[in-house]
Amino acid sequence: MKMTVLLALLAASPALTAPVMAQAPDQRRGDQMKALQARKQGRILPMPEIERRVLPQMEGAQYLGFDFDASAAIYTMKFLRNGTVIWVEVDARSGQIVGRTDR
Repeated sequence: MKMTVLLALLAASPALTAPVMAQAPDQRRGDQMKALQARKQGRILPMPEIERRVLPQMEGAQYLGFDFDASAAIYTMKFLRNGTVIWVEVDARSGQIVGRTDR
């Protein structure tokens, strides 16, 4: 049931998925490789560490996943709370939240 509601929400609001869908598959794959290299070199924090820091701050929100912008070293995490999508931008180097759409 929850998945049906989420899919209906996303289908009804294509603008909500624009940041993730705007990237071509090759670009996303390239960003993933850059993230892996940066993590192995110790330049960015691994995603489980980012999640450990951010998820407790998002009480009552469902975590939907993340995207990584290699050029900015920013993880964009996506949450859903009470039918509202919340985007949280996190500096991949420090783990600090640098932007949120719910504030």
